[in-house]
Amino acid sequence: MSGSGTAGAVDVRGTVAEGFEQVQDAFVRNFQQRGERGAAVAVYRDGRKVVDLWSGTRDVDDDDPQGALWAVDTAQIVRSASKGVAAAVVLLLHQRGQIDLDAPVSTYWPEFKAAGKERVFVRQLLSHRAGLPVLDRPLTPAEAADGVTGPAAVAAQRPVWEPGTDHGYHAQTYSWLIGELVRRVTGRTIGRWIAEEVARPLALDFWLGLPADEAYRVGRIGPVDEPATADGGGLTLRPKRAVAEAYNDPASLSRRAFGAIAPFPDHNDAAFRAAELAGANGISTARALARFYAATIGEVDGGPRLFAPATVTLARTEESAGQDRVLVVPTRFGLGFMLHGPASPLLGPTSFGHPGRGGSLGFADPESGIALGYVTNGMRKGVTADPRAQALIRAVRSAI
Repeated sequence: MSGSGTAGAVDVRGTVAEGFEQVQDAFVRNFQQRGERGAAVAVYRDGRKVVDLWSGTRDVDDDDPQGALWAVDTAQIVRSASKGVAAAVVLLLHQRGQIDLDAPVSTYWPEFKAAGKERVFVRQLLSHRAGLPVLDRPLTPAEAADGVTGPAAVAAQRPVWEPGTDHGYHAQTYSWLIGELVRRVTGRTIGRWIAEEVARPLALDFWLGLPADEAYRVGRIGPVDEPATADGGGLTLRPKRAVAEAYNDPASLSRRAFGAIAPFPDHNDAAFRAAELAGANGISTARALARFYAATIGEVDGGPRLFAPATVTLARTEESAGQDRVLVVPTRFGLGFMLHGPASPLLGPTSFGHPGRGGSLGFADPESGIALGYVTNGMRKGVTADPRAQALIRAVRSAI
């Protein structure tokens, strides 16, 4: 199926391969029942694109019937879905022999060993076990983006638990930890490395550090209403209450981790979009996110693959599991990737990827050969298991 059409008063454009029509049906229902304003979804199977759909408005706050519609090349900020792409950089450097995952971080970044961090290892940065989810002093948005203050702050920070003994989501500090590690090893910023070594060879519309000449393609994100649905976010009532309590406590690790940049940055601001925050401000199309993950597990359209089989095994291997000290729910992490589990259900046990706060998601599933990218401009409150993304995953699972 190709072209465009109206499905239940939702104007959906793009293509769907035979057998994957139910993914389009789920995409339509996201607009009809789950408050979607503008979004895109793409799916690859065994390196071949089988779903590529988009609909709605480019800007979440555009109520003008004649306003800009989501187009074939519309991109959006994907927040923490950026973390998966950043993790791939470190794994690729390991694959090339440039990073030892079991080396102390200070091997590459000598200043990092301050404040008792001599025995923090590279794999602990990736798996949220470094004990560095918070800063003693939050950074301003300008400091967070300048490429200097953030790395200096995490290098000087004392861990809040003994590294390696527990895990907790490094929501904001991940950007400076991974970004500076890559810069020290390669001499390039992580945004430049991604552009030259990943995005260009794979023809991806993905940027960490948005070029000014691409800004016209990027829509505005913002909050959307959260209608009650029967297929909620995958978390039971009790964890949701615990999360709410943690986020309402200014002294909690949850509040402080997400508040490591204060005030909260405007994700639609041009300066923020141009920054290179590896865990927070990647900008992508759904097609690029899906194609990236497809390339981690195999060739795409006969082109290059990113991960050797041994690296795929590393990506899907559990490093952290159990109650997350920041997210306050049980989470599973590999080396930088979230793994399939109750807090973030993906396609199946072999899946690895990363959601973005508010809704976006990208992942690969080596067992089935599936890779999915979902991008939205409608930000919901959850960090993981967005109901819209979950509906698409269920449809893919049913299709295969």
